[in-house]
Amino acid sequence: MSLPSTSCVRSSSARVAAAVRHAVATGLLGESCPVAGFVDTEGVRDAVAALHEAFGQEPGAPEVLHTFAAKAASLVPVLRLLADSGMGCEVTSPGELRIALDAGFAPSKIVLDSPAKTREEIRRTLALGMALNADNLDEVDRIAALRPSTSVSAIGLRVNPQACAGSIGRMSTATTTSRFGVALHDPGARERIVKAFAAHPWLTLLHAHAGSQGCPLELIADGIAQTYYLAEEINARLGTRQITGLYIGGGLPVDSADDSVRPAFAAYVAALRAAVPGLFDGRYALVTEFGRSLLAKNGFVGALVEYTKDTGGRRIALTHAGARTATRTAFVPDAWPLRVGAFDAEGRPKDGPSLVQDIAGPCCCAGDVVAIGRELPELKAGDYVVLYDTGAYCFSTPWSCNSLPRPAVYGFRTAEVYGQDGPAVVFAPVRDTQSLESISAESGLAHADALLGLHP
Repeated sequence: MSLPSTSCVRSSSARVAAAVRHAVATGLLGESCPVAGFVDTEGVRDAVAALHEAFGQEPGAPEVLHTFAAKAASLVPVLRLLADSGMGCEVTSPGELRIALDAGFAPSKIVLDSPAKTREEIRRTLALGMALNADNLDEVDRIAALRPSTSVSAIGLRVNPQACAGSIGRMSTATTTSRFGVALHDPGARERIVKAFAAHPWLTLLHAHAGSQGCPLELIADGIAQTYYLAEEINARLGTRQITGLYIGGGLPVDSADDSVRPAFAAYVAALRAAVPGLFDGRYALVTEFGRSLLAKNGFVGALVEYTKDTGGRRIALTHAGARTATRTAFVPDAWPLRVGAFDAEGRPKDGPSLVQDIAGPCCCAGDVVAIGRELPELKAGDYVVLYDTGAYCFSTPWSCNSLPRPAVYGFRTAEVYGQDGPAVVFAPVRDTQSLESISAESGLAHADALLGLHP
């Protein structure tokens, strides 16, 4: 089905509501498909455009490659949409590299940032001409031993600016004891870094990443500023501009309070300009690696309410979403809160008196609850719930507890062409629901009798 040539519905909530209604009407959500993920493709393109616009293209501006962190949405059609929108890709494993190549990213626009690269990964990366960042000085030595003299790969070193933790400590990658990069302020570390660059003229990049959700702009900007000043120091001490590029990471947090995008990419760039204005004078090429901030607001999970029950004076809606899709929210709800929407059996937003309710999932563990004590219109069996802001790190990387199948994922676009059922919606498949045969195959079906053979 082709989309009429008209402008798009701009309200995120309106687009979600239209998508839910049409998904229920067309059977993409229902008894046979009780949970699914949905990607707002127009929202994704708008987010990419906002990122490019924030960094600007005025004369003298630095060359910038914006890469998408593949782990945030490891789905080939989504990655291909991002490639088509002008993004590069940041990968951290052989699997992510494979799907990035399958999605159509040119090797010259892919960066490998794994903290534990094997020799084979390094060999393949260098053979493809991809960029890579060493996580530690031992890895620099390993790359030196494997790097052919004809290599065209841009190679950098990741440093940990030790800029302190954000509000979610386990998501902060620039703490004093972070496992990532070379700790910049440890005794003797700075001198060892300088010596590594002096010994290897092919080291031309510095990489830092302060953290993700829970890290304020000031913390992120401080980590980047420290990396910039280290690059200036190394180039001055070597007497040449050996470092020509800075990988400044991503990690822009996402506010899940409403539809608003806060902080915006423009606010991020303004914070960087205030903290380190020299970053934008064109002397250093820049690479970013955003993930959550591009996708989270542009995806949602829809799930059927299978039952409701009252326990201890609290209403609980038992759904097919929960920890299988929003794992972090289920286990650390205060750090990863999600908005929840209530929809009726026809996929229309519910209204009426509010009732305090919990929203639970299907996993057989006590913690599979994604919303506790929320005031929502009263849910009943056959209704639907929506988990907003789940376009990143949720349905794209589901948790297979209890051998639950991976949910189907669809992309959608809406247009301001209204009929009896509101705006027109067009869907496209991204990933099919995992089959039971696939679950059994992944669980070792081909070797079903292998252990019996150990005990003749």
